[in-house]
Amino acid sequence: MRIIRLTAFLAMGLGSIIAANAHAASTYAQTKYPVVLAHGMFGWDTMLGSVDYWYGIPGDLRDNGGTVYTTQVSGLESSEARGEQLLLQVKQVLAITGKSRVNLIGHSHGGHSVRYVAAAIPNQVASVTGMASPVKGAPLADLIVNGDKAGEVGTQVLQGLGSILNFIAGGKDLPVSANKSLVSLSSAGSAAFNAKYPQGVPKTACGEGAYQVNGVKYFSFGGTSQVTNVLDILDIPMKLTSLAFAKGEKNDGMVGKCSAHLGKVIRDDYDMNHIDFMNHVFGLRAMGTDPKTIYRGQLNRLKNSGL
Repeated sequence: MRIIRLTAFLAMGLGSIIAANAHAASTYAQTKYPVVLAHGMFGWDTMLGSVDYWYGIPGDLRDNGGTVYTTQVSGLESSEARGEQLLLQVKQVLAITGKSRVNLIGHSHGGHSVRYVAAAIPNQVASVTGMASPVKGAPLADLIVNGDKAGEVGTQVLQGLGSILNFIAGGKDLPVSANKSLVSLSSAGSAAFNAKYPQGVPKTACGEGAYQVNGVKYFSFGGTSQVTNVLDILDIPMKLTSLAFAKGEKNDGMVGKCSAHLGKVIRDDYDMNHIDFMNHVFGLRAMGTDPKTIYRGQLNRLKNSGL
């Protein structure tokens, strides 16, 4: 049933995208293949009818000629389960647009999802871009997974929060599992995932991975700040979660600088925290750093690469 509804949603989205592109301000982000955005943990497409996960980013890309689709998978689930859900939606985008390939961009846990899809259908994926994605795991997930009784309580709290978010974001028919999500994002879980899907994963602790595998180009971006705007209510949680990292380890509050590396590292030290890569809360960020510019620049990079 969800696939039928999603197909209708994408069909309507295609019409709006065509209309937007017809009046695009420029062709700066006009890639050869459509772009599919995959959200991270606790993510959504549009919540309460107006709150977008990717605040202002898809619209900006479309204004600059991009053909962009947002997706929705389980906010909390295993990397493989989320990847399978995304795979179905990518196939629908391919069918609706008539294009032979797509460019995939994943934020946070969405980076695992897009890598899964690229491994499953490499001939239909032109590129994979990880935005603050924990390729080698997240310390906070390790703390909860290995936290005994306290970890169990933390997991139950996340399960409840995930179920609520899934419901208000229109994903009530999607499975929710905080435990599977945390295990997937732990160091051990990420290592197991990387062993199955090694494409683009660096072989050294803080190096780059293969730039191209099976015809798919791999890119990544990351940040190293936690508090970037005093008005942003989520900066404080980012500062607190950063305490899970070893002293002196650079991170964005959730993902370490080196853990975000995948394929060609475009930049890994933006003055941005983990939430800033979604352009939330409502565009509050550090002065001189605009997430929309980063995404727009990446699409221009893909365009210039013939993708």
